[in-house]
Amino acid sequence: MDPALAGVLAIAAVLVLVALHVPVGIAMGGVGIVGFAALQGWRPGLALLSNEFVNSLASIDLAVIPLFLLMGGLANSAGLSTDVYRLAQAFLGHRRGGLAMATIGGCAGFGSVCGSSIATAATFGRVSLPEMLARGYAPGLATGCIAAGATLGILIPPSVIMVIYAVLAEQLILDLFTAAVLPSLLAIVLYLGAVAVHARLDPGAAPAGARMPWRARWREIRAGWRIVALAGVVLGGMYGGVFTVSEGAAVGVVLAFVFAVARRGLTRRGFVQVLAESSATTAMLYVMIVGAFVFSYFLALTRLPSEIVGWIVASGVPGPAIVAALLVLYIVLGAVFDEVAAMVLTLPVVLPIITQLGYDPVWWGIVNVVVIEIGMICPPIGINVFILYAMAKDVPLGAIYRGIAPFLAADVVRLAVIAAFPPLTLWLVSLSKGL
Repeated sequence: MDPALAGVLAIAAVLVLVALHVPVGIAMGGVGIVGFAALQGWRPGLALLSNEFVNSLASIDLAVIPLFLLMGGLANSAGLSTDVYRLAQAFLGHRRGGLAMATIGGCAGFGSVCGSSIATAATFGRVSLPEMLARGYAPGLATGCIAAGATLGILIPPSVIMVIYAVLAEQLILDLFTAAVLPSLLAIVLYLGAVAVHARLDPGAAPAGARMPWRARWREIRAGWRIVALAGVVLGGMYGGVFTVSEGAAVGVVLAFVFAVARRGLTRRGFVQVLAESSATTAMLYVMIVGAFVFSYFLALTRLPSEIVGWIVASGVPGPAIVAALLVLYIVLGAVFDEVAAMVLTLPVVLPIITQLGYDPVWWGIVNVVVIEIGMICPPIGINVFILYAMAKDVPLGAIYRGIAPFLAADVVRLAVIAAFPPLTLWLVSLSKGL
């Protein structure tokens, strides 16, 4: 069989298996091993599988994944999500749409220590949704700002999905984290602007609350110092060169554990639950990563990515048009798959195309994350939408989608800016390398 044809059949087989609800990592790894064995023999195929498992388990870069997951779980047990929300509420709650703005700020703050969009959506569905509904906020706006704000969890460093991208694309993790800073700030500003516009057009959907006196604000500042300290130590230490990414993750785990114990928010049973959830998620992600590596090796053997790149170059289609088509593809995938699955499923084929077109892999990593974020709240599915729908059963699904519309518009603006001006994303990276 022609190797390129074998690659096409392998991709089709993976898609069929995923449609049959086979886990993405197992589908990619299984098809990759069978295909590799068909071309090279079973002994090399099994050796490839065992080597990738060993290399992944021994990778110091991948070791930060369980550490960041554990840090997020411990931070949640310490009540840091409530702290950051109440801190934002103290300064924004008196404005029209202020609680929704505080939710965006809370999602951003918690995302800086959690790194997961789904976990952030579930957390703030419990923390801020009842508060907004009790204050008379429109259910659509209340659920929409949580679903959209939660997507910041995979963009604001430290982000698990950016760690995975950096490992698969063979880029420095800190470069991805640095490049994500400006797009993250742009996302927060645009989301806050979307809330402000929505509140101005429909004042009844976002009533203003009472202004909190400064004495109460200082109390919230004192109560919220832990989330600031945790994010400041971890991110400041990494960006400042005090310690590596893996060391920063370890320091973050220790600090989050100390905060959880000091506030008596971590029982023995709760600690075991945090360990179990972090372990289960880590195992799932490692299977995905190993499967992606195996499938990538198989596709490289078939030379299918090179064939696709050659066909695209020969077609004369402009690079921006190809990027635009890929962005549409990722929005569709992000609406169906979780963020990690959407990325690892496509990266073996898409990344060679991007690099051949002359684009920077770090820039594409940020664009990749941003467009998957959009897919996570984009109709007709959107994973974050269904998380909120499951948590707020009295809110119709259509109302949630209508509430998301202003944030989708903000996301389109953000994606257009990042895609059209790559130097904006890479400016801090180049600046850090010049120091």
